[in-house]
Amino acid sequence: MSSHAHGESGHASVGFYWMIGAVLAALTALEVAAYYMELGALEIPLLLGLSVAKFVLVVMFFMHLKFDSKIFTGLFVSGLVLAVFMVGALMALYHWVPTLGM
Repeated sequence: MSSHAHGESGHASVGFYWMIGAVLAALTALEVAAYYMELGALEIPLLLGLSVAKFVLVVMFFMHLKFDSKIFTGLFVSGLVLAVFMVGALMALYHWVPTLGM
């Protein structure tokens, strides 16, 4: 029986996952360092960028979306877009409605 018998074709090696874990740990260390440094207006965009990079790595490799059908990626991304839209709408609602005097 070949090693591809259980649908494992196209997946990365164990060493590659360790490398992704090391990159995630390094990005987390950068996030912690950025939080404790006084970066002013650069702090929030930097932290958001690092968080997005970690999110993409986790989704692509540990959730195996990079190796699965593009349909699964599309379903995941569409749900993510809907969630981001809803959170943004709620943040805007709670930011502007109190200022309208209602």
